[in-house]
Amino acid sequence: SPDCNVRYEVKMGISRDSLHKRRATGGKQNKWRKKRKYELGRVAANTKLSSNVCVRTVRVRGGNSKFRALRLDTGNFSWGSEATTRKTRILDVVYNASNNELVRTKTLVKNAIVAIDAAPFKQWYRQHYGVDVGVKKNAAPAEATEEKQSNHVKRKLRQRNQNRKLDSTIDEQMAIGRMYACISSRPGQCGRADGYVLEGKELDFYLRKLSKKKH
Repeated sequence: SPDCNVRYEVKMGISRDSLHKRRATGGKQNKWRKKRKYELGRVAANTKLSSNVCVRTVRVRGGNSKFRALRLDTGNFSWGSEATTRKTRILDVVYNASNNELVRTKTLVKNAIVAIDAAPFKQWYRQHYGVDVGVKKNAAPAEATEEKQSNHVKRKLRQRNQNRKLDSTIDEQMAIGRMYACISSRPGQCGRADGYVLEGKELDFYLRKLSKKKH
């Protein structure tokens, strides 16, 4: 018959149902209903680190929108102990607890550890405290230019500097120009790579992990 040569292409859908899984006791379940629209899954975004930024809009259930970031290179990162946030460039993906392939391919996902540009935070620190941080030890001293400041500004800076504490590890990072941060947003869902600067015990933990990786 003429229909003998017709090829039917079967495409597998991504489903997030639990009907195909076994019971807690280990027994198999019979499929007692078909797949549902609300159980569908979509292909992973695998957001890459690139200056050619690309964010797509995806229409989802209920007529709502998700923003699928395919390529990003900037984000808003908060410095918790100083209660400030700055938009800065993401320079590199350095560690991912789930998969080393995501580091090799520079994939931005939630909880990825990235290196960010320290310049915006250095500028803020100088403006807020009137102190230069991240100065290299062997560097020649820059020519001091006298900035005219009112007595009110001088009093304000003096008061801020009374309780000022800067972790030596963060100071070293600022000298290099790269700070370690963790991405806390979901780039494939909201189209942004925002996060927070690592400090304290969390920073020490990831520094140990990175030193192990190098050896």
